[in-house]
Amino acid sequence: MEDEADLTNGEPTGSDEPDIPAHLLEGDGQPRTSMLLRLLETRSAKRVLSIPGEDMGLAEHLPYPFMGLVGQLEMRTALLLAVVNPNVGGVLLIGPRGTGKTTAARGLSSLLPLIPHSTCMYGCMPEDYEVEGPDGVCDECAAKLERGESITRMAPVQLIELPLNARLEDVIGGINERAAIQHNRVRLDRGILSRADRNILYIDEVNLLGDEIVDAILDAAAQGQYTVRRGPMRATYRSRFALIGSMNPEEGFLRPQILDRFGLRVMVAGLEDPAQRMQVYERMRAFRANPRMFIRSFEEEMYLARQDVIAARDRLDSVTISPEAELLGLRLVQELSIHSHRAEFTMFEAARAYAALDARDCATVEDLRTVAPMALRMRRSRFIDEFFAKQQGEDEEIGRLFERLKDEIADRP
Repeated sequence: MEDEADLTNGEPTGSDEPDIPAHLLEGDGQPRTSMLLRLLETRSAKRVLSIPGEDMGLAEHLPYPFMGLVGQLEMRTALLLAVVNPNVGGVLLIGPRGTGKTTAARGLSSLLPLIPHSTCMYGCMPEDYEVEGPDGVCDECAAKLERGESITRMAPVQLIELPLNARLEDVIGGINERAAIQHNRVRLDRGILSRADRNILYIDEVNLLGDEIVDAILDAAAQGQYTVRRGPMRATYRSRFALIGSMNPEEGFLRPQILDRFGLRVMVAGLEDPAQRMQVYERMRAFRANPRMFIRSFEEEMYLARQDVIAARDRLDSVTISPEAELLGLRLVQELSIHSHRAEFTMFEAARAYAALDARDCATVEDLRTVAPMALRMRRSRFIDEFFAKQQGEDEEIGRLFERLKDEIADRP
């Protein structure tokens, strides 16, 4: 019989200070006491003391449990906010290799709630039929709805990964070559962007994507849909997704267009506490020895976190922002000379998600304090500031010239 992992709930050995960024602390240096932070901190205190028995080697998708991550509180908070409120606009994880960025993103799959998914290859939904009638859906879905049949099924929000070596046809879809050869029939297949509709699209090494793929993602993210044309064939697919990306800045940076699409930006550095680094080693060793047993040992934590995420999503629509938080947020954006209106939108939506996770109906100044660094960093542009300053000087020159010429014309006999 396989040995159970010897697990205990307690404080991590060798460190009394939690790994919490400065902006997540109160004024006296103590950690904030929200339900979300308590969940992330206390559940991370579980320590693996022995390694489970040998794995049987059966192939299965077994991501590392999200609640088994050590430290990296800001990264985990940002990912949870994006899951609770898709309006946050996704998360960009920036840091060196081996700091848990991909592990954290893939671990989200165990926390994602159930939502209606279309069973149609074109992504038809009942609300399209309600708004536009038969013209709003494909012929097959229209016939099903007229017969009273469902065109959706309940399934978890999925984490759709975009491989670094993906071709443009893989991303947007194209002609099904197999059907064309074997059945002498031409049809369009859905691409990754279509399958990502109402899900989470994860891109590892996002800064290394080809320009044409980046352009396709930007177009889909901006419009919530995209169109594929192959000769006389044409299909329009929905593509409303939350975008999560990870990158190593040593390998190059992102184009400004796609950087602006990420609502929250998180700096992910290696843990500095030796005790936490040892805890990472212990957990990874146990996970690789027997992934199923390791995941099972975090079932309670994952269940509690999933219930909090579901409750927060249900509560989100009723969450408001206090007038003080609104005023402070707008002043903050103004003082930082941020031109993009996505800055305050992302910040306020993230603050609402944070309050919802804390089971509150109003986002406060303290919620804003927590999310502001993630929402506002890397949004200022020295080039734009200098560009506008230069244009303002030109406008002033034009104004002075206009007044001089006007006076000269007025003085003519």
